[in-house]
Amino acid sequence: MFAVPAPLDSRGGGGGFPTGAKGWGPMTTADERTPGAAEMPACARTFVTRVTARNRLPLDYSTASLRVVDFLIDGLRKGGADQERARSALFALGAYVGEVLVRRAGATWVDFDAEQRAYFGQPVGVRMPDGRVWNPLGRVHNRFRAGDPEDSLQTFYLTLHGRARRVRRAAA
Repeated sequence: MFAVPAPLDSRGGGGGFPTGAKGWGPMTTADERTPGAAEMPACARTFVTRVTARNRLPLDYSTASLRVVDFLIDGLRKGGADQERARSALFALGAYVGEVLVRRAGATWVDFDAEQRAYFGQPVGVRMPDGRVWNPLGRVHNRFRAGDPEDSLQTFYLTLHGRARRVRRAAA
């Protein structure tokens, strides 16, 4: 079973993100595990439901919504969160970014093999229609670490190689 979102709070996350083991990220106890590829759409959906319940954020899985993700990551940084305290929020944001790639670029979620896990530092990613593999969870962590507007997730999508053109899926 994957992490069940905790009530929204701003401990270390700023912007009303949950933090800690009951947030939206990988769990840490022996009976809990990191979500696999099949569970990532549900992680993204849960994140959107929780965040939009109290905020009117346009998280509609559009490419434009990736700019909102950039804004949310900037808010985490400005709120003083370090990487560990923001871990669950960053995981949720990565799930959302990956789901945008699935819905808009024709990607599919994949579980990384041991070599890919070692390379990407994440358990899951997305495979594009042309076979390329991308790491949306890692991209979100990199954006948080660097804090550089040039690492924009919206720009990442717009310059992404291997995406299908005009892929449309109905919103869940």
